[in-house]
Amino acid sequence: MKPKVAFFDFACCEGCQLQVANFGEELLDILEVVDVVNFREVMSENGEDYDIAIIEGSITNQHAVERIKKIREKAKIVIAYGACACTGGINAMKNNFEMPEIMHYVYKDDAKYFDTIPTKAVDQVVKVDYYVHGCPVYPKEFVDVLKCVLQGVEYKVPEKSVCTECKLNENECMFDKGLTCMGPITKAGCNSWCINNGNICFGCRGFVENPAKNAAIEVLKDHGLNPELIIKKINMYNTVLDEKLKKKGEE
Repeated sequence: MKPKVAFFDFACCEGCQLQVANFGEELLDILEVVDVVNFREVMSENGEDYDIAIIEGSITNQHAVERIKKIREKAKIVIAYGACACTGGINAMKNNFEMPEIMHYVYKDDAKYFDTIPTKAVDQVVKVDYYVHGCPVYPKEFVDVLKCVLQGVEYKVPEKSVCTECKLNENECMFDKGLTCMGPITKAGCNSWCINNGNICFGCRGFVENPAKNAAIEVLKDHGLNPELIIKKINMYNTVLDEKLKKKGEE
């Protein structure tokens, strides 16, 4: 019997689910080995019996906390899917403000009708078994992770930086172009996807285990760039990770 897979979305743009929806023929290959019972982007059925839960989005209110816990109780395997689920993503930028302040900014006088909490990555609320990083996810990596899940083996996110993949792809360094790039401190695994297509790395995959932030700042200085630029880019996708690192440092 094929394992049953359910996709769930929390606070996100659902772009990572669209990546799967746009797989084309590869999606048909995936459907040969799994039974998708819940996937709001492509089907109307809402199956509640599933083995694997693929979670897109971050946890931003108490209702989401309760919902993700119920999903975790039912699922044998939970996959955090995309930057919002893995690191809190762009949604976590609100953590730089007091919650009442940000609520009033968004909802004005109607803020009292809404609930909010500091944004959390999925693994800050429940146990996560596998991660697919990125914004949006890199299609090949999603397939690789799914293969590991179905085989019951661990998937290891590469503990090297995007720069290593960029060099293998013979890309011109963005720093040499006078641009601020997050490649030196960002987890590899995307095949330097953005840089291959003429963009910088925004750090959507999260930090390598021991990010050399000070070294990255030195690189910026050597190229005559403002170190504040990299701090702001860290904040864009990795506010939650930065909070974890600061907490770890205090311990």
